Amino acid sequence: MTSFQLKPKRPSAKKPLITIAGVMGKQGRSAARTLIESGRFRVRGITSRAHLPEAQQMAAAGIELISLPLRPGFQRAYTEAFMGSHGVFFMTPNIVPPATHEFDLGRQLADAAVAAGVEHIIFSSLENVEAISDGALYAPHFTDKAKIEQYIRGLPIHSSFIMLAFFYTNFMEFYVPSSQNGKLVFPVYLPKDFPAPFVDPLTATGPAVAEIFSHPEKYSGKSLPVIGDIVSPQQMVDIFTEVTAKEAVYAAAYTKQDLLHYFPTLGTNENLVREILGMAHYVAEHGYFAGHRDLSWSRSVLPNTVTWKTFLQKTNWQGQSILF
Repeated sequence: MTSFQLKPKRPSAKKPLITIAGVMGKQGRSAARTLIESGRFRVRGITSRAHLPEAQQMAAAGIELISLPLRPGFQRAYTEAFMGSHGVFFMTPNIVPPATHEFDLGRQLADAAVAAGVEHIIFSSLENVEAISDGALYAPHFTDKAKIEQYIRGLPIHSSFIMLAFFYTNFMEFYVPSSQNGKLVFPVYLPKDFPAPFVDPLTATGPAVAEIFSHPEKYSGKSLPVIGDIVSPQQMVDIFTEVTAKEAVYAAAYTKQDLLHYFPTLGTNENLVREILGMAHYVAEHGYFAGHRDLSWSRSVLPNTVTWKTFLQKTNWQGQSILF
């Protein structure tokens, strides 16, 4: 399901070069695959995992790999890695609190792109929970991305922003259902009947990035949601049962007590618990995306967007834990 298999290609020096910082992440892999498969771009990838088999598959497909960590302190190396690039796509990786360096990393990557003479940045952003909630809710993995976006908008470079919905893959990696009395119990951090946007980052990111880099003038300065489905937790559980024939039930993980009941290991990091609950309450109270966002964009330009049902059908996921 996660293998990066493409036919080897010989990139033409005449094609614009796009560099992806974090090319081995879900969004990075998707962007690299789509850009290479389009035949219109060359791709360079920055990763600290160039030794892994999937990275070698990328290299065989014609992607140039540069081994660098994604953390502050490497701005000069990022500048060198971005040299010759027409565009840069980057996202900041999950920073587990109490670490707080996401903004610094994003700023240094953006400054490096400017210093390297890059024409266009695409950054994977999110909403500013701190501002929208007047400081009442704590979700730095949203807010810091919004602050990076704001910083990029002040730089002398063209920029666009994608904003991915909740990942379907979160249920495979972080909030895995458990078996109880012959049923799969899905603990979800949202109210039972609350419709929320979800997406498959492995298939949706790349087409969105390719669309923007193919029409940069059209999308310059825009922030664009990327959505696969808008579905409630109860609907997700019902669809899971429909597709897999496995009996499943929803369980609320919307309070601290419930979250720790189903995921007790989170209790070792109070800041992380606060962040998860801050994110959940922000979405339930304010909506995942700000009200002025165009929620139809991604599904209008990406007609084969994967819904929750098709995601389950394509992956044949049965409720087990999967790491990416």
